Amino acid sequence: MNYTDLSTNQLLQIKTLGELKATGYRSRTIKQELRDNLISKLQKKEEVFPGIWGYEDTVLPDVERAILSMHNINLLGLRGQAKTRIARMMVNLLDEYVPMVAGTDLNDDPLHPLSRHARDIIAEQGDDTPIEWLHRDDRYTEKLATPDVSVADLIGDVDPIKAATLKLPYSDERVIHFGLIPRSHRGIFVINELPDLQARIQVALFNILQEGDIQIRGFKLRLPLDIQFVFTANPEDYTNRGSIVTPLKDRIDSQIVTHYPKTIEVGKKITQQEAVIKTEQKGMVLTNELIKDLIEQIAMEARESEYVDSKSGVSARMTISAYESLISAAERRCLLNGEKSTYIRISDLYGVVPAICGKVELVYEGEVEGPVIVAQNLIGKAIRTQFLNYFPNPEKAKKTKRNPFGKVIEWFGAGHEMDLMSDMTDREYQARLGTIEGLDDFVDEYASRLGKEEKLFMMEFALHGMAEYSLIGKQALDRGTHFKDLVSSMFSGPGRDDDDDFGDFDDDDNDDRY
Repeated sequence: MNYTDLSTNQLLQIKTLGELKATGYRSRTIKQELRDNLISKLQKKEEVFPGIWGYEDTVLPDVERAILSMHNINLLGLRGQAKTRIARMMVNLLDEYVPMVAGTDLNDDPLHPLSRHARDIIAEQGDDTPIEWLHRDDRYTEKLATPDVSVADLIGDVDPIKAATLKLPYSDERVIHFGLIPRSHRGIFVINELPDLQARIQVALFNILQEGDIQIRGFKLRLPLDIQFVFTANPEDYTNRGSIVTPLKDRIDSQIVTHYPKTIEVGKKITQQEAVIKTEQKGMVLTNELIKDLIEQIAMEARESEYVDSKSGVSARMTISAYESLISAAERRCLLNGEKSTYIRISDLYGVVPAICGKVELVYEGEVEGPVIVAQNLIGKAIRTQFLNYFPNPEKAKKTKRNPFGKVIEWFGAGHEMDLMSDMTDREYQARLGTIEGLDDFVDEYASRLGKEEKLFMMEFALHGMAEYSLIGKQALDRGTHFKDLVSSMFSGPGRDDDDDFGDFDDDDNDDRY
């Protein structure tokens, strides 16, 4: 009977050290275990980090090289770049179960016991030493670095009650109450936001990473801990609360830089994978790829905006929250109107403003403008960018003999105006868009073969896009959007309602801001 050939059920039947030895069990360090299992997955062409998108050619190969090199790892990047998720997924590279001496605090390997307690048990009971099996999920420990974290939390402290009860001196390791790191022996230990850890606490990690001993209350204790350390951190030029002290950084073998999705397609995969859309919402709200592209485009515009702090970054959590809010906006409209289902609208996109405001950190100029105005303009920029993927460039169209936007512009120029309210019924929505002369034919010319609902969506999209390119005027209302001739909108001042909180969002104003 060979240990490596045993099934999970057979392993769990082993209850004593003697039975374990009979299987030919050999100890492995956790770094060797991770390395061996990674090699096996790579040879079998198995996906090592499923569900991590956009890192296939950059971050993940670096992580795999670090594991093969048996390095401690620091994942460095802005917020919302899947750093913690990568660390948690390393658990899948561990054996499903490993044996440990039953009743010990440090997950002691039966063949290489670490603690005094485990050594005493084995010395007393020999091959009858009871064995427990530790699942891979129990070998992962995660700690968020905060300024109040102490050495006692991470490493341990002397327990005076235990010392008095056992009548032992403080120098005896049996009176120590071990912290998180020793209790993570033979496991993965993750410290999130490492720069937030006070410098004096970071210093306490030096010996653990390099020399393999710990010091508690002046007593040196030789504990060759077997731990795979993974740290996560924001770039130091952003984190003004602290930094990684140089000697600690020197002891971390591999520093891997993460990044945001480089394409909209990658961003969509992440958002669609992570967004929590309820079953009833999926049946009620119909969507399309363009609205998903617009959500991702908002994030890309925010990362390039002069009003958003680029050092802070724009988390992928923003697009996830925005997409959830988008679906909920359409669901709310459907419920208010007593309809069984509805198709997504561009007006629903303005319902994601709260999700944007809470996820972007503004510089001084952005604070002056206000988070709501910045969010509104980011949506406008996203519409402006995506508009060119479906319709002619308005700047170039002005120079052609036949301006494709001419009929729509003339309709508004004749004094017509249009209010598209966010909570209109589907019938009213269709009727109002159909009133605008030339809009129907314009969409048919450049976006043919569309279903009824998708065509209405594209008509509204075209309307907003033309406003972003200053072909027609647009004003934000409390409950929707008002479209009219560009010239008249320039002289009408802010929104038509005195209680309009959002003011005037004509594209002329947008051009000044962006």
